[in-house]
This record gives sequence, C-alpha cells and structure tokens, in this order.
Amino acid sequence: MHEAGMNNADSSMIPVITIDGPTASGKGTIAHRVGQALGWSVLDSGALYRLTALAVRDGGIDPADELAVASIAGRLDVCFDGGRIWLAGRDVAAQIREEPIGNLASQVAAYGPVRQALLARQRAFRRAPGLVADGRDMGTVVFPDAPLKIFLVASVQARAERRCKQLKEKGFSANLAGLLQDMRARDERDRSRIHAPLSAAPGAKTIDSSNLTIDATVDAVLDYWSRL
Repeated sequence: MHEAGMNNADSSMIPVITIDGPTASGKGTIAHRVGQALGWSVLDSGALYRLTALAVRDGGIDPADELAVASIAGRLDVCFDGGRIWLAGRDVAAQIREEPIGNLASQVAAYGPVRQALLARQRAFRRAPGLVADGRDMGTVVFPDAPLKIFLVASVQARAERRCKQLKEKGFSANLAGLLQDMRARDERDRSRIHAPLSAAPGAKTIDSSNLTIDATVDAVLDYWSRL
C-alpha cells in the first residue's frame, strides 16, 4: 500500500506517458492497460479530485468555498492499494465513481488552489521504471516534460453510451439522456475553466477512440511509444 504523497528523488529522469482527454473517453482503462504492458506505475489523477469531492460532501463543506476545499485536498488521508482506494481508513473505490461525485469533482477541479494542493501529490507518483498518468492536464501542467503525450478523444454520444454501460454493469441506475446532458456540461466546464483548461498539450498525439476497441487504442499508444 502506498500513500499518495510519497516523494521520489531524481524523478525527472523517469519516463512518463500522459493520457489526457474528456470524461469517459477511456483514459483510465487505457492507462492501466498501457501500464500493465510496460510494467509501469499508473496515476489516475481524477481519483484525487473525486476523493476531494467525496471528502467535501461527507465533511459538510461548502463546495463553493475554494479555500476550504483546497484545505481538504491538501490533507487528504489517502492510500491506494491495487484496485482499492482508502480515504480515512474506508475503502471508497466504488463511492468515488458515482455520477454525483464525478460532477462535484469537475466543479472543485476548476479551483486553482485545489489544483495547486494536489500538484505535488500527483508528481510523487513518478517512480522507476516509468509512469502512465491519465487526467485532463497531465501533459499540459503536471508532467510537461513527458516524452509521449496522448490526447484521447471520443464523440460525446460514444462516451455517454460507455459510461451508461459501465454504471449498469456495476449495479447503478443510469439514464443515457441524463448522462449526455451531464457530460456536455462537464466538457464545457473542463474546457472553459481558468485554471488548466482541458486541451491537447503541445506535441500531443490525438487518438479518437469512438470506433476503436480497447485493444486497438492500447496498441496505438504503445506504437507511438515504440517509435520514440
């Protein structure tokens, strides 16, 4: 089990592949598969924002209070253990994937103080032999020196259908029309926020996964890596 704030000396020499993109574009799945193929660590940066959102909700914090939310983000008691995620001693891996938490995470992720509070924690995941990091600003802000930056996109319809299927498979109720509406709102919020708006990093390779299988998308990332 490791804590999200662990330091790593001389990490600038450790390679990183960043995978950024809008919600439900498949970043997390692709990042884990690429990490497995290469034997590298994986950072799901969105989990840290979702954990912050959950802590804000459970703590009765006003989500509009940027400094209070940033304070929560800076002192999260978090541990990652394989597929399990612990917050203050509770396994919350399933809870942070609920849509209300995702929407709240998108809201608090727009706050500059919150992003700053989580920056060092994200960079601490960079350890040998390498890291695959997925999120919305991995290539633009967190790891701007990454040798390979991927911008993973898919149509909003394809993304909503994937998320609907995921939620139903996990036993949650899901409504496609509602998901489409929420996704469009989150896309707009992510693209238009002042701090680290969602955009392709300079030099990023864009992959449209709308009509690609998971295996084909993973192969495309690995192919780009092999050609560096």
